[in-house]
Amino acid sequence: MSDLTIFPVDIAEMSVSQLAALPPEQKREVDKNLDAAIDWLKKARTKFDAALEQCYGEPARAALRESGRDFGTAHISDGPLHIKFELPKKVSWNQKQLGEIAERIVASGEKVEGYLDVKLSVSESRYINWPPALQQQFAAARTVDSGKPSFTLSTDGGEA
Repeated sequence: MSDLTIFPVDIAEMSVSQLAALPPEQKREVDKNLDAAIDWLKKARTKFDAALEQCYGEPARAALRESGRDFGTAHISDGPLHIKFELPKKVSWNQKQLGEIAERIVASGEKVEGYLDVKLSVSESRYINWPPALQQQFAAARTVDSGKPSFTLSTDGGEA
């Protein structure tokens, strides 16, 4: 086992080829250290975002309301610090109720696409359990691509 410890800051100075050439135990160490750094950063970001919300959330929302809006962007200041506050609108739709509305639209003779965005899909688990004759009917509409690969590193004794 090598005595050299490689921390996330060291990785920025290394090329992909240098990282690929590391011995296996160092690759595992880099992987472990990056996961720890990511976890720390996520927790720190969450805590700091909560502090920003506590400090500036209400004044920024008040600035939005004063401009006649519930969502959008507001700009406030705290001494020399300029804060750009963005509060996006998040809309969700009840799928059961939309389905019922879509049925009424079709029943009235209208095209549902004129009112709703329709995306049809088939779950992969359902598709692979169909009989071959049914799969063949859908095969031309199905495209299979690969996703982003992931790697989980462990030592002979298991994950470290």
